[in-house]
Amino acid sequence: MKASKNSKIDQIDRRILNELRVDGRMTVTELANRVGLSKTPCQLRLTKLTNSGVIRGFRAIVDFKKLGEGHIAFAEVKLNDTRERALDEFRAGVTKIREVEECHMIAGNFDFLLKVRTSDIDTYREVLGEKISSLPHVASTSSFVAMETIVEGGS
Repeated sequence: MKASKNSKIDQIDRRILNELRVDGRMTVTELANRVGLSKTPCQLRLTKLTNSGVIRGFRAIVDFKKLGEGHIAFAEVKLNDTRERALDEFRAGVTKIREVEECHMIAGNFDFLLKVRTSDIDTYREVLGEKISSLPHVASTSSFVAMETIVEGGS
């Protein structure tokens, strides 16, 4: 079931979501204590948030520097064709590139913004030249290298 814009999310649900964003592994009992509910009503709300698609899943926050993948670059991608078929072909191709951590369609001077994670600038250059630039309908790219990460999803 998909969440809609009309999903009934109250302040307690928002507190549940905020607590889980900080620590998605806490027990339902701990979560209930933090949001001021008993365990059963908290579990019911958590189930409702999950079943409605508001909570899409839980994941580990990884320290990519410790894995040797601390280099982050953002690639602006401009397509030579933005009809729906071309967009679909690009979307299908970009999802197959392991190094692309995020892909966003943008309203502006380019079409897509990609967050690309690699081990170093040389590897990024290879991914950009051999994988991203080879995607269907790519006309041009422009890169921005992150010097420091201040806030990142999940942190």
